[in-house]
Order: sequence, then structure tokens, then C-alpha cells
Amino acid sequence: MTSNYTVTVLGLGAMGLPMATRLASQLTVHGFDIAEPRLELAREAGIATFSTAREAAKGADAVLLAVRNGEQLNDVLFGENGVASVLEPGAVVILGSTVGTDAITATVAKLAEYGVDLVDAPLSGGPKRAGEGDLLIVVGASPEAREKAAPALDLLASTLTVVGDNPGDGQALKTVNQLLCGVHIAAAAEALALADALGLDQAKTLAALEAGAAGSFMLSNRGPRILEAYNEEGAEVLSRLDIFVKDMGIVGKATRAAGLAAPVAAAAEQLYLLGQAQGLAAADDSAVIKVVAPAKRTK
Repeated sequence: MTSNYTVTVLGLGAMGLPMATRLASQLTVHGFDIAEPRLELAREAGIATFSTAREAAKGADAVLLAVRNGEQLNDVLFGENGVASVLEPGAVVILGSTVGTDAITATVAKLAEYGVDLVDAPLSGGPKRAGEGDLLIVVGASPEAREKAAPALDLLASTLTVVGDNPGDGQALKTVNQLLCGVHIAAAAEALALADALGLDQAKTLAALEAGAAGSFMLSNRGPRILEAYNEEGAEVLSRLDIFVKDMGIVGKATRAAGLAAPVAAAAEQLYLLGQAQGLAAADDSAVIKVVAPAKRTK
């Protein structure tokens, strides 16, 4: 890897900034965000920031995108201030977001007009693991495009799984991943709500569950934050609840298109939708326990 390789990170939020910081440890990193405080944090981390996304993307070998959905993907690349037109032929766009498979075909075709490849590389692991290069990344892209993106992906991933040679393959696997993640968080919330309703100490219950067959990454990761959900300020927002409204919507659309019944995923989706309707959209997704049990039991 070499500092001559330039990555532009568009979106310096909870995931974007630690990823940019990690990449800057060995590569040249340009960054852009619409929020000035995030740009200031990036500058403090040694990342070169720019006043527009187009300026940040000029001359980049790779552009790493953290967008919310297919509409944002299209706008960032091809909108009025889209970056696709300033990229050099041979550059790659790395899509790290979960947007579903529907937007991929059109995006690939439009980028091809500029001689740019799409590397479909949805990632998961959270901000802490992003900063440590400990992400799970699933990739769908041609071998040539994967090679071009390798300096960035290798720094970010501890587990990198090549799903297939076609963009969209990564989104498909990430959809399966998000089905499990969304269900696991909802199940953890229900379990800890039940522990409270039965008069058990939730922290002791969590520790016991983690040590046994019911343990899981999501239980250990979200469990402590679930216990903080009733605090005045709630848990620190590391993954917004409305992200799972979006992701479980993608799961539901995919299962219906496949003609597959997914009643457990559908039930979990309803919990996130209820949380959003109750004003918890911007809260950490661990706040889904407040949908199951609006108030903590008083002993």
C-alpha cells in the first residue's frame, strides 16, 4: 500500500469518519461532509477536507460512499453536484452502504459511461471496529475492480468475503445479514424486557445469557446499550433506529420478490416502525426495548 493512492470519503458521520481516519494511516484521504463540525473533526485527524464533494473527488483513485439509500446514491454520483463526472477513467466507486439490489444495475451502467467501476461492498461492524480496520465487508465486483479497491478495502476489513463478480451480489448478502441483525436486536430487547418484568436484574441476566447458548454478537454489542435506553439521554447513538426501518424494509422487499415467507423478519420490522412512529427514529437502535416495554419496571 502506498500514500500515492488517494481515497475520497464522502460522508464523515459515525462510520465515515473512523473509516477515513483508518485509511489515512497509510493512504492519502480526502473528505467531505455537509456538516462543518464533522469536517473540523476530520481535519484534526489529519484528513484533507474540501468545500464540495466534487472538489474532494477530483483525482481520487477510489471514492468511498456512505449513503442512506438508492436515491442518495444517485444524487451523490449523478445529481446536480454529482461526483461521477469529475472522476478519472479507471477510478472505482466503493459503495459501503446497504441500499438493496434495485439501484445497482442503473448505477453500474451510468458509471461505465465515465470509465468508472462500482465495487459493491456493504460493510458492518460499527464505528469502533471501523476505526480499527475490523469490519466485515462483503464484495460484489469484477476482479479488476476489486484489485483497484484493494488498498482501501484491505485496510478496513478484518473479514472480506468476495460474494461474486457482479455488483449487487454484495447487496444481496448484506440483505441476508441485516435480516439476522434486525431480528437479533429485537429479540435481545424482548429478552431483557422479560427479565425486567420477571423481577430479574437485567445486567446480571445479560452476563448470564452471554456466557451460554443464547449468546450472540448482537446480544453482547447491543445488550449494554439496551440497558441504558431508559436513562435520561438514552444510549449513545452508534446506530440509529431508523436505519433498521430502512434495512428491514429492504429485507421485506427482497423476501416478497423471492416469494419467501419471512414472518420473524416482518415482526421485527414492525417494532422498528413503531419506534420511529413514537419519536425514536434518531435514537440508538437499542431503544427498540421501549417499544416492547415503554417504561422500566419499578421494584
